[in-house]
Amino acid sequence: MKQDTDSLPPVEVALTPQERFEEYLQAKGMRNTEQRRILIDHVFSHHDHFDADSLMDQLPSKGSKGYVSRPTVYRTLNEFVDAGLLRRFELDGRSVYEHDYGYPDHDHLHCTSCQKLIEFQSEALTKALESVAAEQRFRVSGHRLIVSGICDECSRARRRTKRKQDLI
Repeated sequence: MKQDTDSLPPVEVALTPQERFEEYLQAKGMRNTEQRRILIDHVFSHHDHFDADSLMDQLPSKGSKGYVSRPTVYRTLNEFVDAGLLRRFELDGRSVYEHDYGYPDHDHLHCTSCQKLIEFQSEALTKALESVAAEQRFRVSGHRLIVSGICDECSRARRRTKRKQDLI
């Protein structure tokens, strides 16, 4: 999954993702295995949107040091979501993950051509949502907005492409 290079700045948090996950596991009576540590270190080493398949592609292959099985990846991603570390959303029929812990609330522009996700924050959008919620006497606990369309790069590439009939 392509990622926009201009990601939003992190927010200050009291614990590292690793410490927060350790607390979560202790509260659930679960052990922090080597595979879980490998995954949390990898996922939080950089900010990116990803699905389970792209994560598997980035990890060492079977028989290599640091290998994590596919079932463990899926199970641990669910644990990261339950722990409040990652947020999961559906995009084109698949589960996509992004950092939630230590990252500001934001929305996305999704290019349906190159699959790039562009993160943005909008005070005007936040105010509009608050206004609609107030009108409807609705208490908002969160929202997810994904606007689909074509990014500037893909739009320019389409304009440069000459059709056969244009060459006559």
